[in-house]
Amino acid sequence: MELEAAKMIGAGIAIGLGAIGPGIGEGIAASKALEAIGRNPEAAGKITPLMFVSMAIAESTAIYALVISLIILFG
Repeated sequence: MELEAAKMIGAGIAIGLGAIGPGIGEGIAASKALEAIGRNPEAAGKITPLMFVSMAIAESTAIYALVISLIILFG
């Protein structure tokens, strides 16, 4: 009983802390990209793909945290 509770708490902490960083990072990346496009609209074609790539890289960290939390729960 206590082991199951510890697994759930550990998995919750793992995904909770693992998702905060990428969430903040993606918000900052989107904010700065939109700010740059607002200042120079002609550069939107170059900025947008780079923004999506950087957001995908940041999101991979959250996916790793999800995998770790699932390993904790079901491993």
